Amino acid sequence: MKTTRYYIAAITCFVIWGFFSLVLKPIHDYPSLDILFYRVFSCSILMLLISVTFRRKKVKEAIATFKAMPKAEKRKSALLNIGGSVFLMANWFTFIYVMNHVSVKATSLAYLVCPILTTLLAYFILHEKLSKTQWIAVGLSISGCLLLSYANIMDMFFSIIIGFTYAAYLVSQRVNKGFDKFIVLTFHITLAALFLVPFFPAYSGPIPTEFRFYFCIETIAILFTIFPLFLNLYALSGINSSTVGMLLNINPMIAFLLAMFFYKEPFGIVQIIAYGIIFTAVLVFNSHHIFAIKQKYILSSKDSQ
Repeated sequence: MKTTRYYIAAITCFVIWGFFSLVLKPIHDYPSLDILFYRVFSCSILMLLISVTFRRKKVKEAIATFKAMPKAEKRKSALLNIGGSVFLMANWFTFIYVMNHVSVKATSLAYLVCPILTTLLAYFILHEKLSKTQWIAVGLSISGCLLLSYANIMDMFFSIIIGFTYAAYLVSQRVNKGFDKFIVLTFHITLAALFLVPFFPAYSGPIPTEFRFYFCIETIAILFTIFPLFLNLYALSGINSSTVGMLLNINPMIAFLLAMFFYKEPFGIVQIIAYGIIFTAVLVFNSHHIFAIKQKYILSSKDSQ
């Protein structure tokens, strides 16, 4: 039960991301690179201001912690944080491109593939252990994704690219410990912004003038980037990356419902069955925690009587 708050953080994060299309679709007529540029720059400026104004003590502590590390640990920490920034930036660009130029369904599928990739990477790289029940859940997820890819192989191709970049980010940040999570996230996003600055003059379009664009960008920056990413990193500090990865299925479940009922994208019976299988897989994978919460509720009810 000590892990409940980490589960809540992860679930809240992925519920928020499930509604991402609501602010991304209204600016679909802007180039994907422009959306990426303004999103990253806006996030970086906001987080640097917060860090300098309210979290200077944490910044100094992070610098002192890094300086005190042995040489090998410094190298490992630098690689984890630089790699995390690269994976995050690659994930954002591919997600925005596929959302606005391929389909909402393809991005939904990406975050169904991502939990499988995260679980496998965590198993082989981090040696995270899974129970037989959890392996059954992974098998259910794979079968659901195969059903979805049968309908459109190109959607699966794009989905694997998006899913792998975020899975790599989750796994890398699971072992990135010793620093304040907000400072770590600020570093990742600021490094991504510095990487993108030289490309901005040559690859950006005309400076947007519509209020709609800036409203959506700031909403994306605050509500759909900084807040959920912080929750995501917090969740990783308390539960396995494979568990966080499997909870990520909540995101595409919501995106799937939006694509079906709000955007009126066509869905066949095979796709509906596949999403049902994957939803079952999420419940099976986390059944041990669900039963633990239920058991505590029953015991507390008896005690109160």
